Amino acid sequence: MPKFLRCALGVFVVCLAAAQTASKSRIIGAITSVDAGKKQLVVKADDGSSTSVQLDDATKLLRVAPGEKDLTKATPIQPSDLAVGDRVLVRGGTPAISVLVMTKTDLAKKHELDRAEWQKRGMAGLVTAVNRDTKEITISTRVAEGRKTVVVDTSGPVNFRRYARDSVRFADAKPSKLEELQNGDQLRVLGDKNADGTRVKAEEIVFGTFLTLAGTINGVDAAASEITLKDLDTKKLVVVRVNADTSLKKLPPMLANVLAMRLRGEQPGMPRPAGAPSAGPGGPGMSGNRFGGPRGNMDFSDMLERMPAFNLAELKAGDALILSSTRGADPSKVTAITMVYGVEPLLTAAPERQIGGMWNFDIPMPAM
Repeated sequence: MPKFLRCALGVFVVCLAAAQTASKSRIIGAITSVDAGKKQLVVKADDGSSTSVQLDDATKLLRVAPGEKDLTKATPIQPSDLAVGDRVLVRGGTPAISVLVMTKTDLAKKHELDRAEWQKRGMAGLVTAVNRDTKEITISTRVAEGRKTVVVDTSGPVNFRRYARDSVRFADAKPSKLEELQNGDQLRVLGDKNADGTRVKAEEIVFGTFLTLAGTINGVDAAASEITLKDLDTKKLVVVRVNADTSLKKLPPMLANVLAMRLRGEQPGMPRPAGAPSAGPGGPGMSGNRFGGPRGNMDFSDMLERMPAFNLAELKAGDALILSSTRGADPSKVTAITMVYGVEPLLTAAPERQIGGMWNFDIPMPAM
């Protein structure tokens, strides 16, 4: 869990521990509606339930900055200061005794700072070994020069989180521990690196078991945000769920053809060798579900942010997709983390190779 959320929850715990009240009623969640005039708000709790909360003149409303560990810097506010999206802890019955508030704006600012810290001091990689005796994890990560082996030291206090099955949201990640890590898991670590970046002293770790799938579309239900995909590896149909957290990216045709040429060992502008398969869409040879190129691995993850987005209405039966997903309880149903459209030239260029050797999606950046 990001530091600011741990600290914020710590504030809530301190408040509850210090409260001298017989009431055990409390709600932690986000405001979904506010009527300042009637002093009423609706809170959607983290468990999914919604509760109407009544305030009165005796209700204490305190604004708490994310990251603060106690209430000494909390600021009194009015019902008119509350807004949809604010995070709150409500104590008491009807009316509420107190409401601690972390505003949506404050959370967004802190989130950006936290994300910047993960980008600066974090790294992601594939777990290749776990030594529970020395509390060290070995990961394979990407650098400008290619793949690099990094040892993650977890001997100190480390906050472990594991992505939940069938969810791509970091908010749904569960507390975990070193013993749950397995070879093949994807991991993102926050911590201090040594001079050459071969070791990192972990402070926070989030990990999960993810899949990379390639397939052709069998059907699209845009209203239900679902796609039926024929997995090119297993030849079986998989229902792919898309939600608000899914990143939908379209690979531009020119870039797709350039990458396809690289897969064949060509340089852009070079004549295609006689008999080489066409990189055009819909070509033959789409039987493999993984890639690997003679020129080494290509890092598509760095390109994803610059690719244009698409919507499900653009898709049709027969189109090809590559996607990453969580490994759910039911292998016939997955939730997409990232989905890339327009990949036919790549599949055509590498009919006998496998996705994982070239197309590597990073574990999602911790975010709420």
